[in-house]
Amino acid sequence: MREPRMSAIGKGLRRRGRLMARAVSPPRRALDAMPAPRTAEEEAPAAPRAPRLVDSPVFVLSSVRSGSTLLRVLLNSHSRIRAPHEMHLRTVHVQLSRDFTADAMRALELDKDELEHVLWDRLLHLELTRSGKDVIVDKTPPNTLIWPRLHRCWPHARYLVLLRHPGAVVTSLTERRTDPDHEAIHAEVLGYSEKLEEARQHLDAHVLTYEELTAEPERTTRGICDYLGVPWESSMLDYGSQDHGTFRPQLGDWSSTIRSGRIQAARPADPTAELPDRLQELAHAWGYPLGVPPR
Repeated sequence: MREPRMSAIGKGLRRRGRLMARAVSPPRRALDAMPAPRTAEEEAPAAPRAPRLVDSPVFVLSSVRSGSTLLRVLLNSHSRIRAPHEMHLRTVHVQLSRDFTADAMRALELDKDELEHVLWDRLLHLELTRSGKDVIVDKTPPNTLIWPRLHRCWPHARYLVLLRHPGAVVTSLTERRTDPDHEAIHAEVLGYSEKLEEARQHLDAHVLTYEELTAEPERTTRGICDYLGVPWESSMLDYGSQDHGTFRPQLGDWSSTIRSGRIQAARPADPTAELPDRLQELAHAWGYPLGVPPR
């Protein structure tokens, strides 16, 4: 056992050595602990696109209350097409929770957007794998509002642009809501309609209408199958005989019409209902007859 006196001397020498080393060492820079914010010029460009597990998913672009749930269950009745409930990919986010996390991801050639794209792709692939099918369709209406980002994420994606007379959409939303705000409903339908028109003009999409889907379901679904490169199957029209999951709010339509298991005629737009001028213009551009003349 060392004597207490010698132990104290040893501690004193070690402490003195540490103090001397600290005195002759260069001062530590604060940047070692807290990097300075990068200027705009120093920011790295957008991350390159990572390989996708699902190279060519299918997205239904539509307004709310346009028959997208009916289209989903018809497609999901095909032996090769998986069309699950609304997936709401745009609300699935990645959080970079520490200051240095973005730098760490940037070193891997990833940024927040691309990390979210990788996650979205993984979700589609997981659902497709579980189904045992080889074509996946996401029919979440708000995807319409972010179609440019979907196109950036999946350059080879395919699109079904589903139109419905804006006046009929307005009527459906008005009847579905308690104490409806008519101005807000017009603004909501216009927002969707503008993005649908953008997509119709810029994408190599297959365009159809809810009215023709319900009036001529075989002809319309045959056209969709041709676009997707799969053979048409008569079982698509008998969607009520198959399991399509739960019909409930936030995941699609849950009305008695869709629960009936039968394709029912689309309710026409009220020809006497007044619409904002721009909605009238878009309805006319989509081939619908004009109702009340624009003001």
